[in-house]
Amino acid sequence: MSFSSRVPGPVAKTGRTQVWFFSAVVFASAFLVFLVEPLAGKLILPLLGGAPAVWNTALAFFQLVLLAGYAYAHLLQTWAPGLKRQWSIHLGVLVLAMLTLPLGLTTALGQADPLHPIRWVLGVLTLSIGAPFFALSATAPLVQTWFARTATPSADGKPAPIYALYAASNLGSLLALIAYPALIEPLAEVTWQRLAWSAGFLAFTGMIAMLGIRIWSGGKTAHIEHIATTEPAPGAGRILIWIGLAAAPSSLLIGVTTHLAEDVASAPFLWVAPLALYLLSFVLAFAARRWAKTGTVQTLQALALLACLVILPVNGGIWLQMEIHLGCFFLTSWMCHQTLADQRPDPGHLTLFYLCLSIGGVVGGSFNAFVAPVVFDRVLEYPLVLVLTALARPWQGWRLSRNAAAAFCAALALFATLTVLQHVGPLPGVALALALLIAALICTFLLRDRAPYFAVLATVLLLMLSTTPTDLANNGRVLARQRSFFGVNKVTDVASADLGPIRLMLNGTTTHGAEAVSEASRCLPLTYYGYKTGIGRTLLTEQATHPALHIGVVGLGVGTLATYLRPQDRLTYYEIDPLVAKLAADPHYFSYLAHCARGATDIRLGDGRLGLKADPSTRYDLLVIDAFSSDSVPAHLLTVEALRLYFQHLAPDGVVLFHVSNRHLALAASVTATVRAAGGASLHNVYYSTSGASFQNLSTEVVVAARTPGALKAFAAQPGFAPFDAGRTRAWTDDYTNLIGALLAKRK
Repeated sequence: MSFSSRVPGPVAKTGRTQVWFFSAVVFASAFLVFLVEPLAGKLILPLLGGAPAVWNTALAFFQLVLLAGYAYAHLLQTWAPGLKRQWSIHLGVLVLAMLTLPLGLTTALGQADPLHPIRWVLGVLTLSIGAPFFALSATAPLVQTWFARTATPSADGKPAPIYALYAASNLGSLLALIAYPALIEPLAEVTWQRLAWSAGFLAFTGMIAMLGIRIWSGGKTAHIEHIATTEPAPGAGRILIWIGLAAAPSSLLIGVTTHLAEDVASAPFLWVAPLALYLLSFVLAFAARRWAKTGTVQTLQALALLACLVILPVNGGIWLQMEIHLGCFFLTSWMCHQTLADQRPDPGHLTLFYLCLSIGGVVGGSFNAFVAPVVFDRVLEYPLVLVLTALARPWQGWRLSRNAAAAFCAALALFATLTVLQHVGPLPGVALALALLIAALICTFLLRDRAPYFAVLATVLLLMLSTTPTDLANNGRVLARQRSFFGVNKVTDVASADLGPIRLMLNGTTTHGAEAVSEASRCLPLTYYGYKTGIGRTLLTEQATHPALHIGVVGLGVGTLATYLRPQDRLTYYEIDPLVAKLAADPHYFSYLAHCARGATDIRLGDGRLGLKADPSTRYDLLVIDAFSSDSVPAHLLTVEALRLYFQHLAPDGVVLFHVSNRHLALAASVTATVRAAGGASLHNVYYSTSGASFQNLSTEVVVAARTPGALKAFAAQPGFAPFDAGRTRAWTDDYTNLIGALLAKRK
């Protein structure tokens, strides 16, 4: 691609007003883009159980559409170089995208398909928000090139701050991302959010129209056909470097989010922090004022990378782990993006540069969202890409000085020694092992400016720490590890002082259930489902008042509730993750469904709410909603509309049991307020465990609800079941949920 010189003629003056107006347009487009991303996530996440992979797939979709938008902007520069023609075409694209408004999820593809979730998510997002997102995505590079064509250098001869508009774009993205969970979601219903965003898109289309009118008003601006450039077109090598430097942070964005959500702390809004840091790194890297020298950022990143690799297999110290992982991710993104900023071309190749950045984003995001879940049985993509980012550091040739060669050999020898000691026998004291590791890390850090050697040592460190014979997450033995769209599920044996070996099913940091391995205790209900907990007491109370029970359970786990079944009882599970259903039903791993259930059991795959809606004739004596302990709360199961659906599926004296035990969210008040708004009655129960480290009767919080207070008489007569004062808590609806409020309430 080549560019000729500017066409002579009058050029608009580059005043403060013009710079601010162009910046406002770019800021607005980015703000709308990153406002619709969490809004779309809020709409689509509940339909697939709130799994982290849903958000990862959505991120990959946004990157793909962003690439399409940047490609469209680049093609306009190539095939329709006339400024007025580009403006007319883009204004037309925005108007066509308006035809898909108001914003909302399409129903054309039917219900969510847990067997083919990626295809369904991509299809729904494409039909629902693809057109307006595409139009907005193309705006930033287009408007920046228009600014480059209409702006004149300042009085001191400095060029117009074209790349500063890119920082303004990322600042708009960052503010939208922070504003959504902190302000917009708690204060506005989804319907109003969708309508407000649609109105914002209409207003933005008006801004583009005003921008064109401003450019050509009074005939003060020439129709500039090309941007002047003396820089030759970038070669294939430079283009590949651009793509690689953009791909690494994009991959790490999804990788660190998945790692933290599954292996550290599955806390609400955890996806916000990595994405905010990702955008902040862009802002700092492309700001008109350099915030830190590239060498300083590279030095800090080397320290953070080594600390991150060391802490990767360690369990415990959640906040320290999050700080190190997020710090390493931020510094790595900043390093890559600052290197990109150092290599940016002149404005004549601006759209090609942004196109390469977008291609890199798609490559990195697609690798994590589509390739890694198929290739790896755990979240290996995150540490692998971390190690690869070492190649983005200074190379300084292949030859090493004598001191550098000595440091490289010493580090290899120390890592080899630690590996042998780790596998052959117990380490010779923690202090000595730590000293050997620190010495190896120092030698590795000394080679931080020799990219290939630093990368080799980082890889050796990763291999040494990731080949431990036991599962460091729970000090147990891993029997099975399988990965699906919904996460990595592990079956692990651990020791218990009172019950002997215990078999767990884990999804990241969340325990889906536990079963005693010994024959004497095999069918004993454990964890939250023990006889003394609110769940166990609810089952026993219902059995005492019903000669036969029909039970429905949303959330399978390992099938512990099947141990309560009598021969005359029936139980139907609704489970969204096919892999959980497969492992729970496999007698090689768990016995609850295969051997302990004396009554009939059935497993139905799919979202529980959608499953109930699809079978309107079914009536349950007891309906258990047990899908909240993972902290990725499917809030659509706790709304007024959901409650009314549950009540429709109850027998006349039936009850709904909500298991609301949660490490991060206080859900009892929201559930109580929602039950009240749905016209029902409820009681609350909290069981506090006194069994210490035992797997029996863990501390459990439940809410029991029914259509009438009469259906709860048997519970009201028991100690521990009492009304819960929800205060002024607002009921959740399909239009309104407030996870921030539940999060803050837990802190009180």
